[in-house]
Amino acid sequence: MLPREMLRSEPRRVAAAIEARGVDAVLVDQWTTSDRRRREALTELEELRHRRRLAGREIGKLKAQGKAKEEDAARRILEMTALKARIEGLEDVVAQAEEQLRETELRVPNIAHDTVPVGSDESANRVERVVGERTEFDFEPKAHWDLGPELGILDFERGAKLAGARFVTYLGWGARLERALGAFMLDLHTEEHGYTEVLPPYLVKRECLFGSGQLPKFEEDLFHVQPDSRYLIPTGEVPLVNLHADEVLDEDRLPLRYAALTPCFRAEAGSYGRDVRGLIRQHQFHKVELVQLTTPEASFDALEQLTGHAERVLQRLELPYRVVCLSTGDMGFAMAKTYDLEVWLPGQQAYREISSCSNAEAFQARRVHTRFRPREGGAPRYVHTLNGSGLAIGRTLIALLENYQTASGSVRIPATLRPYVAGVEEVPAG
Repeated sequence: MLPREMLRSEPRRVAAAIEARGVDAVLVDQWTTSDRRRREALTELEELRHRRRLAGREIGKLKAQGKAKEEDAARRILEMTALKARIEGLEDVVAQAEEQLRETELRVPNIAHDTVPVGSDESANRVERVVGERTEFDFEPKAHWDLGPELGILDFERGAKLAGARFVTYLGWGARLERALGAFMLDLHTEEHGYTEVLPPYLVKRECLFGSGQLPKFEEDLFHVQPDSRYLIPTGEVPLVNLHADEVLDEDRLPLRYAALTPCFRAEAGSYGRDVRGLIRQHQFHKVELVQLTTPEASFDALEQLTGHAERVLQRLELPYRVVCLSTGDMGFAMAKTYDLEVWLPGQQAYREISSCSNAEAFQARRVHTRFRPREGGAPRYVHTLNGSGLAIGRTLIALLENYQTASGSVRIPATLRPYVAGVEEVPAG
């Protein structure tokens, strides 16, 4: 969330910034009203508490003087009874105003970095670079939703039979390639990019989702599990960002880099009618998530680095892609700047997102209360958190199927991945 001092001292700037993200600036007015009410009540409350302390001493002295001052002491006690009721009323006002402030703060998105293009949706996104030539064929390329079933490696009908729409069953080489891609990505990020591998819980407490920014805005996109009221993680970002909640780290430990291969569970409540075919928008999928915790001064260099780490996967797999800087209206709620990696899918003749790499600055750290102790001394400061897909495995499988398909119906396996499938060079035609 944003710092209160910013909301208090720069309301117009915050209002303009969140309007650029498609959020009603009335939130800032609501926050300001609650903040004013809280501060006015606090001022009176402190004054009355001071008066009560002085009166307590005075009553003590009057009682010490015996019967001569009994009447005066009784009158002062009666006055303090009325004062106590007023104090309790003001305490309720402060508590209610604080709750309203907190609720409003949780609905205010992060402020976009100055380098982010301004726009209401993806049409304002900016292409930063295009890497690799689009794959060309001397035959009509197929989309993965045709290739997978023909190869006998993706079964959408049985996935739906088991769990309903937007689920798939991987069979044979489908399951094997999914497993190989996850192992390849983790090895690359841990051995070459310096990430520590983490295997986190897939169920988390509600407060973890507030910390990472999924709640309260995206409640309908989450799977809520009863009877213990936990949530299935929508991304590995959630547990990784919360790993150091309520901790103060030494600056010498930063940056911290974590990588996790986890399933992700998304209700996709707002996407009905979109990407209904194939693997693009499933309720369950696997992803390798990268998270970094850095100092504020290093975070935007770290964003470029983290994006490069995700790109390296595509480069090693020799898949054509482009890097896009998302506009203010297309970014995630908690993010200050986001790059999307979009891989070329010849079967669809389109670039499709395969990774989002973002800097949340201190937005998530304030929610989870993760700080660091500066090397040169002074008060603890909030870390900056960054995250990115390194990569979404199902979408990487899509890219392999569509870019490495052959006229005979088989699919070649890129050289980088062959060590993970016992050297096999091709998925045979079905």
